[in-house]
Amino acid sequence: MFFLKRIVFTMIQGNPSKITYPMLLLLGTVSSQDLEDLSFGDDASLDIATWNIEWFPKNDQTTVDYVSDIINLMDLDILAIQEVDDTVMFSQMLDELPLYSGYYESSWFAGLAYIYKTESIEINDIYEIYTTSSYWNAFPRSPMVIDMNFMGDNYLIINNHFKCCGDGILDTDDTSDEENRRYTAINLLKEYIDINLPDSNVIVLGDLNDDIAEDPPNNVFQNILNDSTNYRFADLDIAMGNSSEWSFPNWPSHLDHILITDEIFNGSNGLEVQTIKIDEYLDGGWSEYDQNISDHRPVAIKIINQVPSYDINGDGTINESDILFLVSLVLNDDESIGMADINQDSQTDIFDLIILTDFLQNN
Repeated sequence: MFFLKRIVFTMIQGNPSKITYPMLLLLGTVSSQDLEDLSFGDDASLDIATWNIEWFPKNDQTTVDYVSDIINLMDLDILAIQEVDDTVMFSQMLDELPLYSGYYESSWFAGLAYIYKTESIEINDIYEIYTTSSYWNAFPRSPMVIDMNFMGDNYLIINNHFKCCGDGILDTDDTSDEENRRYTAINLLKEYIDINLPDSNVIVLGDLNDDIAEDPPNNVFQNILNDSTNYRFADLDIAMGNSSEWSFPNWPSHLDHILITDEIFNGSNGLEVQTIKIDEYLDGGWSEYDQNISDHRPVAIKIINQVPSYDINGDGTINESDILFLVSLVLNDDESIGMADINQDSQTDIFDLIILTDFLQNN
């Protein structure tokens, strides 16, 4: 941190007006990342992730230790998990997460679970849908719904793990076709929401085991994509983008998705979605992650309910003087939080400076 401070000091000594976003971005990335630098959630937003945790615990107690640390660092409000294999060790991990509670279906367990922050989340109900045998072909694991409140708003999250595999060809005449089973599953979920939750804040997420950016003839999600008035895959840009951001690197593909309804994408103050590349925070990189944690990365969404204030010095205007004021706080290790903590991570640092500079450049 001292090295970064010296760079900032050198920058602002000569001409403060020359502080630019690329320069600040360089400062934010010049130091190596450690696991302790991992973060996502904040107090101003509802932070949710889906994570296929690959038959937890993949490497016994080592996995429990890794995952408990990661969950604390990500600071999520809700984590929807797939592939919990050992419920005893899952419960043991929850004991190491005092800020969180967890749930899995005990009567017919299929690997789906939730972990949620008890301080921010009020649970109304948790239940499964499409549980009868006539739906088992479409849903080898019944979707798990959590009905909850966050900051006075009600949300329903539907956790899923769709059938895997296939040949990439959708055959709607073959009930055993893997693509057709996923096609049937997503359309049943759409039907359920359309009929039962038409005006609700609904999030469908999980390991959906298929590509949302595929061409229409074989895209099992095409009916959802066609109904863009009511539904939106929040991670569509990730799926259409560089493979480095995808959730399943071993066979480069993006299989883990977050679908939101119009009540959310029309009603929030902003949305942010990203694949959380935990492997980049580990000394051993992807090899260490894959060996000890999972073969999937989490995909997370931030639903922003509060608009951050950029008037750091409180003078009623937002300009370069706010940058200088914030720089002075960072350089002096000033522990004042307040409006200076733009990203609401409970500290004032270079990342707040990046956000402020970006805001001024674009407004």
